Amino acid sequence: MKWPIFIAARYLFSKKSQNAINLISLVSVLGVAAASLAMVCTLSAFNGFQEVLGNMYRQIDPDLKITATQGKSFHIDTEEFTQVRNLDNVAVFCESIEENVLARYKSSQTNALLKAVSLNYDSLTHIDDCIRAGHFAPVEYDIEFACIGNGLSSILGTGQSFIDPITLYAAKRQGKVSLINPANSFKSRRILLNSTFSISQMDVDERYVITSIGFARDLMEYADDEVTSIEIKLQDIKKIKQTKRKIQQVLGEGFLVQDAYEQQADFYRINRMEKWITYLMLCFILLIALFNVIGSLSMLILEKKKDAKVLSSLGATQQDIKQIFLCEGWMIAFLGAMAGIVLGILFCLLQQHFGILQLGDGSFIVQAYPIKLKIGDLFFVLLTVMAISIPSVWWPVRHVFGARKR
Repeated sequence: MKWPIFIAARYLFSKKSQNAINLISLVSVLGVAAASLAMVCTLSAFNGFQEVLGNMYRQIDPDLKITATQGKSFHIDTEEFTQVRNLDNVAVFCESIEENVLARYKSSQTNALLKAVSLNYDSLTHIDDCIRAGHFAPVEYDIEFACIGNGLSSILGTGQSFIDPITLYAAKRQGKVSLINPANSFKSRRILLNSTFSISQMDVDERYVITSIGFARDLMEYADDEVTSIEIKLQDIKKIKQTKRKIQQVLGEGFLVQDAYEQQADFYRINRMEKWITYLMLCFILLIALFNVIGSLSMLILEKKKDAKVLSSLGATQQDIKQIFLCEGWMIAFLGAMAGIVLGILFCLLQQHFGILQLGDGSFIVQAYPIKLKIGDLFFVLLTVMAISIPSVWWPVRHVFGARKR
């Protein structure tokens, strides 16, 4: 251990002649610890919310989704898609068509998103776990059925009896719009309901109508091998990057291959923005807490003037003496940061296992604040505290010794 660090440690833990310096040093450590604790808990809470909401979307989202970079639909009866279907890590290859439609039930009507899928869709996703009434079966006894979101069911007033069909209207792909009779520009088909689903997300529950791909091709006038996307489930999710790269190489630049995060890019982008804006606000709180370190360090420098003279007479340079007090300040910041991180980890573990902080009364998805600890966030908090403490500690040392030199 270099002797400036040794002396700085002695100054930090030894009793000072003025009790106020001991008190201010303790307050400095506690202030940094409180800010670090807040950072750890806040970042972990955002991670928890992201995981909870992300898992909801992944109930109906595939591991990989292939769409065209130009145009909306494309044909899959090609050699390239045959290669993709036969890749080792591809477990389920599902055809899909998504189009905006008008849904009507008796006297109620609203816009909806028709999602038509292959019959292996239940093997691709966890749709069966999302069913709230009935059972998921796009085709049963050669009859086509639809599964709609709970929110859309409430808007249309279909109930859960599933007796009367709904009518879906879609714009014709060919021909011109008739200004005399605009209704002729739309094609409609009726379909019976057999289930409702919910993932507790309004943008899905209030819009989606899931049907068989044959029904959509007839309604939308699509060819037998025409789709708007291909959805894939992988055998080994750990190899998703390699598989995504292979698929992109096979299909070329005309297609876009998206993983689960890219499919819900807006959601994850907003979550990250909220997370780091909150982090910046906590950085300001940390900066205020470090003002205590400035006060503590300034008083310590004034108290140890005689010690500084003795060290100078023993051959210590002014740079060595500066180093002592710089190490003192950094130790205060480091101890506070470590104490805050350890307390933050303990609190997060308690929240994970016992749900100490509840969300309150209401129909929430989870009852307690979700928490997910990430090792990277802990190192980032420590790095942030030390980065902000460097100029905070350097300023009083430079100011006091600069004034003495003049």
